[in-house]
Amino acid sequence: QVQLVQAGGGLVQAGGSLRLSCAASKGTISLTAMGWFRQAPGKEREVVAAISGSGVSKYYTDSVKGRFTVSRDNAKNTVYLQMNNLEPEDTAVYYCAANRYGRYSTNWNEYANWGQGTQVTVSS
Repeated sequence: QVQLVQAGGGLVQAGGSLRLSCAASKGTISLTAMGWFRQAPGKEREVVAAISGSGVSKYYTDSVKGRFTVSRDNAKNTVYLQMNNLEPEDTAVYYCAANRYGRYSTNWNEYANWGQGTQVTVSS
């Protein structure tokens, strides 16, 4: 079973940028569809972005379109989430997850093997 380790995150002012990474410390996520999710205090976890195993297909939730970019480097077994023009509403714990079937899907219930989560805090 793949194990995911996240890095990045932190505190930034509104309008700033952060980059999150998600690497497989055990197993491989190369060619496995990956998703980024977030959970703000008092709210349910929501999908932020997803990327197919090849990196060709991508999904973004409406609120981050044009500001966030999901990418991957399969040679490094790592997926990234570049977050620009951050807003206070982006404050949340961010998680990466792998599609349990490996396939690219917008059925978010298929994403499991969660990373440990990383806090992103955007101050106004």
